[in-house]
Amino acid sequence: AYLKGAPEKVLTMATRQRGVSADEPINEVYWRSQMLTIAGRAERVIALAVKRLPDHQRSLNADDVSADLTLLGLFGIADPIRKEAVEAVARCQSAGIQIKMITGDHAATACAVARELAITDSDKVLTGAQVEELDDEDLSQRISGTAVFARTSPGHKLRLVQSLQDQGFIVAMTGDGVNDAPALKRADVGVAMGCKGTEVAKEASEVVITDDNFATIVAAVEQGRTVYDNIRKAIVWILPTSFGEAFVIIVAVLFGLALPITALQILWINMVTTVTLALALAFESPERDVMNRLPRRSNEPMLSRFVVWRTVMVSILFVIGTFALFRWQLDAGATLELARTVAVNTIVMCEIFYLYNVRRMGRAGSGGSSLFDLRPALMASALVLLFQAAFTYLPSMQLVFGTAPLSLRHWLVITAVAFGVYLIVELEKRLLPATRPLPSA
Repeated sequence: AYLKGAPEKVLTMATRQRGVSADEPINEVYWRSQMLTIAGRAERVIALAVKRLPDHQRSLNADDVSADLTLLGLFGIADPIRKEAVEAVARCQSAGIQIKMITGDHAATACAVARELAITDSDKVLTGAQVEELDDEDLSQRISGTAVFARTSPGHKLRLVQSLQDQGFIVAMTGDGVNDAPALKRADVGVAMGCKGTEVAKEASEVVITDDNFATIVAAVEQGRTVYDNIRKAIVWILPTSFGEAFVIIVAVLFGLALPITALQILWINMVTTVTLALALAFESPERDVMNRLPRRSNEPMLSRFVVWRTVMVSILFVIGTFALFRWQLDAGATLELARTVAVNTIVMCEIFYLYNVRRMGRAGSGGSSLFDLRPALMASALVLLFQAAFTYLPSMQLVFGTAPLSLRHWLVITAVAFGVYLIVELEKRLLPATRPLPSA
């Protein structure tokens, strides 16, 4: 009968070793040294042993091969590390994501692989046997400073996941075997391998990676952060612009002034800008530092203090700019229709310029943005300007919305006011970095 398995286990069951000409007493010190040498090369170590059984024996059970084995040798199985895996681990670490290797391999093998992947630069490892000896409190302390766990069983993996969750971490667990299913099910995000993963592992997981590539998980994290960023950008754009329009009406009513914009004109503004400018933010490319941030808190509200502050500040700027140009036209003897046309275009132009403030909320300016990155915003801006030209100059639109044609001077002043709003918001980014929506650890 032949037997293969973990060398440290097989060595305890073997009493002899196969020699050149005959079997001889086992040299356990030598084989353990060879085991560490092979494992140190980041290879999985397997021991092979044999035991002669009676010729008449037709069945086999575990007790038959539990002792008196003859060791035939050790062999190592190399599993080359993908280049993209090393890069993916580095990106995770820069993004504030802790990588922990939980494996059933020998401790030396696990450490060697972890060093090649730059998961750790030390020989610190926690084995399944050591995990069993620790209570929950001690395990919680040890797990935070340990990146490699070796010779673990399904129960150990499950306990490690639970310990991390008890400390408030969001845990993603990868696996492919049936024995990984409990930990995959318990983790906040279970990730199964699509190619070599078992159906049990896939059923227990929330995500299945079709190419079995760890780098794909990192790309998904980047995409997820980008989607969250873009949703937040849309909110930070929509709230101030909507409140700005509302405050213009409220201020006029409270002080008994002529309305700078009519109800029909408000509907026009919302119809034109919401389906263009707000939608453009959904197609924004990832920011340069998206994978260099700490993860945000899981309970962090979408409507943070930053959003409230930005909503109030920009709304006030919209009200001031709109009323200033509206009163400027009335004081200059312009008709109410012309003054309102100036007010409507002022609001729309401010919303266009504010769109470019929101594109990069975490830093001032749009530095580093290529023309391709700007394409959604530029296309949306051009479309809105085309709509506004029709709104201002087409006789049918003038009749419906009560507008009047503007001169080049009007457009220059409107653009100057909108650009002023843009500059003030950019100045706010530089002077008040605490209000930026940077995620928290």
